[in-house]
Amino acid sequence: MRKVLYPGTFDPVTNGHIDIILRAKELFDAVVVTVAINPGKLPLFTVMERVQMLQKSLKGYKNISVDSFDGLVVDHAHEVGAVGIIRGLRAVSDFEYEFQMALMNKKLASDINTVFLMPHEKYTYLNSSIIRNLASLHSDISEFVPPIVVKALKNKFSQKTNH
Repeated sequence: MRKVLYPGTFDPVTNGHIDIILRAKELFDAVVVTVAINPGKLPLFTVMERVQMLQKSLKGYKNISVDSFDGLVVDHAHEVGAVGIIRGLRAVSDFEYEFQMALMNKKLASDINTVFLMPHEKYTYLNSSIIRNLASLHSDISEFVPPIVVKALKNKFSQKTNH
């Protein structure tokens, strides 16, 4: 079974992320979606909240699992038995950073390959930061994220306005 790792912050998961996951599933036997703990970011949602949103968003799909990790992506890829790492590219601006990360990961673990996937064109402008910003302004985000995320963001931002 050829397994691939799709790491990300997923704060929150978007339909663009889901699109990449489903594209990866077409290429590999199993996909492990993993919530990365990035000490350089201050996420809106806890790791557990992000894992749960992903699990609920991906419920019903076979051979897709969700976990979290803290550390090097290539180490986690080895832990779960993955042969590769999926990275999404929305625009040319993503490429330089992702290419550098892919080269470093290859240097750290020569047996792990990085596979770049582009989301459907209708999701190329989407990212979690834009979604958080729209939600904080009480904009309708329902066409950009799974229903569980709409609910979670409404709850987060109603709590912040009530305090």
